Amino acid sequence: MPSLRVGTAWTDITPRIGVSIPGYFTDRKAADILDPIMAKALVFEAGGTSLAIVVCDLIALVKEDTDRAKQLAADLTGIPPENMMIAATHTHYGPASITVFNTAKDEEYCDFMVRRIADAVRLAQLRLRPVVVAHASGEVVGESFNRRWLMKDGRVVMNPGYLNPDRVKPVGPVDRELVLLAAMTPEGEPHAALMNFALHYVGGPYDNRISADYFGAATAALPRMWGKDFLAVLANGCCGDINNCDFDRRPPDYPHPFYQAQRVGDVVAAEAFKTWRRIWDWSDEATLAAASDYPLFRRRHPTEDQQRQMEELLAGPPQPENPQWMYANEWKRVMALPQEWPLQIQVMRIGDLGIVGLPGEVFTEIGMAIKARSPFPRTMVIELANDWVGYIPTDKALQEGSYETELGTNSMAAPGTADQWTEAAVALLTRLAQG
Repeated sequence: MPSLRVGTAWTDITPRIGVSIPGYFTDRKAADILDPIMAKALVFEAGGTSLAIVVCDLIALVKEDTDRAKQLAADLTGIPPENMMIAATHTHYGPASITVFNTAKDEEYCDFMVRRIADAVRLAQLRLRPVVVAHASGEVVGESFNRRWLMKDGRVVMNPGYLNPDRVKPVGPVDRELVLLAAMTPEGEPHAALMNFALHYVGGPYDNRISADYFGAATAALPRMWGKDFLAVLANGCCGDINNCDFDRRPPDYPHPFYQAQRVGDVVAAEAFKTWRRIWDWSDEATLAAASDYPLFRRRHPTEDQQRQMEELLAGPPQPENPQWMYANEWKRVMALPQEWPLQIQVMRIGDLGIVGLPGEVFTEIGMAIKARSPFPRTMVIELANDWVGYIPTDKALQEGSYETELGTNSMAAPGTADQWTEAAVALLTRLAQG
């Protein structure tokens, strides 16, 4: 089996003051920078095969930009674009890398960001060095919760409110697994970490500062816990219906707006550190491979009543403060798209670790199903990889309704998408596992 080398690098993709910040219904403008946002790259090389994984502190990325970044990186490195995965963390405190609700995509920023992603891949390639690697799983308890609740009146709602007496129970599961891929130098020094954990952004009270949120806090904390300088990367898992709100307790305290994001980042990093220090079986060899499938993605269509209601809303004056008007405006954009188009489902293999990339905000049940059926002993499922097509609910959730299923760019996936993506991912994992 070929010996493995790993290179790491990051580039600063922090925007200028004044850019739009998506993630809320209103168009916020960046007034300050709390912490820099980054494009973090890992390049793996063994036996003439190279893989690149880049995770960016952004709310999401679209195919147009990830394709451009991959091609630029390929021109710089010779790594085939199909061997690259580019994902977003889903911070709600970054620049407008997508158009959503009342915030338009910032094309000038995205031109800058695309070049910096390509630079990160090239810089990581230049820093390839021999390593030993291992992977392991930890469990982060008490920080992730399913945010979709059944209410006493039979409705399913997102975020019912802390200690709401009308809440009954969450309608979906939680995936508490933290998957860690760790690389050490032959001398026993930490060289790189790729973490995968399913949790939406944490954030806090409304804020208009640029921040990498808990993702940045976790990746800063892990090297600090080691007392060493190395690159730590946190890729988000399937968390379309997961957040940090425990509605069975009172609201948490916020001594400052990002207190909880920093606290959660420390907790995630501590679990990764503990998991890392329990590893004893390391290897300097690994098979590397990548594969993709492009199943046709079908968008939903409104019922006649929904179509009529949206047309009536849009026929009147703009109502940017009205969520229903915003959903209708979003759906107007979706209706201009083709009825179906191919989307990339991507899988990588690093030794006996499987890595799946899915292009949306995916419900946690889907990620858990892929991991349960994977032929690899351990599998990461990374959402918001290579593209973004809004929420990917289960068919059950589409019937239940609530925010994640509102028609529009918020939720355009037709019934059957969850099963389609699961089957495609498992088939690709099986192909790579068989060599």
